[in-house]
Amino acid sequence: MIIVTGGAGFIGSAIIWKLNTMGVKDILAVDNLASSSKWTNLRGLSFYDYMERDSFIELIKSGAFKNDRIDCVIHMGACSSTTEADCRYLLRNNYEYTKTLAWFCADNGIRFIYASSAATYGAGENGFSDDDCVMEKLRPLNMYGYSKQLFDLYAKSNGLLDKVVGLKFFNVFGPNEYHKKDMRSLVNKAYHQIKETGSINLFKSHVPEYEHGEQLRDFIYVKQAVERVMYFVEHRDRNGIFNIGSAKANSWNQLAKAIFKALKMKAKINYIDMPVEIRDKYQYYTKADMSKFEAASAGANLKAFTLEEAVKDYVLNYLEKGEKRLSALDE
Repeated sequence: MIIVTGGAGFIGSAIIWKLNTMGVKDILAVDNLASSSKWTNLRGLSFYDYMERDSFIELIKSGAFKNDRIDCVIHMGACSSTTEADCRYLLRNNYEYTKTLAWFCADNGIRFIYASSAATYGAGENGFSDDDCVMEKLRPLNMYGYSKQLFDLYAKSNGLLDKVVGLKFFNVFGPNEYHKKDMRSLVNKAYHQIKETGSINLFKSHVPEYEHGEQLRDFIYVKQAVERVMYFVEHRDRNGIFNIGSAKANSWNQLAKAIFKALKMKAKINYIDMPVEIRDKYQYYTKADMSKFEAASAGANLKAFTLEEAVKDYVLNYLEKGEKRLSALDE
């Protein structure tokens, strides 16, 4: 059995989809559905059971959870909002929850894969290397990123890094992100802007080093990201922290033009002021150093998408079809 926490969320549901396409259905999906519409991501996916997060944690902590047939825990459950200001909430959901599951897996010989984040790199002043030796130098710009870094540091100082896998996801976009509201990717937001107004709004640059719309990001398609998660599910001898990105830095302008191209429309971009409250926390450049992953996965035949290929697939096969969800039934 494979447990996927955050199983109804964006990346979590995409992982279940990917497992289904590989013939795996013995999956326990764990999440906190509350009033969110993310439950719709579970439709079209195959798993043997669903459990609410609080009940799951209670069973784990009490020792009552049956672990005799658990092969792997893929822990994507977390608060992923980069603007969340409740530090206690973030520590409870992103730090303490991960600690509980990490030790449960370590004590029971269960494969543990968890989501860290590229937000741990802050403004990138110390680079984007996932090498263990630079971890203490990183300075996240928001509490979300710090909550992720805290566990990375905890895993290192407590000897867990040679037993677990932490994945630093960069800017992931694609189907099943629809419930994320303001945290949806630009591709999703811009698609709807284009349909409504014929144009896209991008933030102006507020530093002289970058022209408007030329701020750079490492964008990675969710289908590419989850294939790399599967690599670690299948290769239990690979442990440590790894970046999950495209290893390319593309501008917001390039991303916007790719959306217009997919829709066969002339690009029309408006530049608007960045909100004051996020200006000092804004990343102007991200690019995953993928050398560690590439060395670990040498010889593996892993699919990669160009930015235009990924945007085209997302726009035409999902957004244009009414925000279609990933479904193993379609494969």
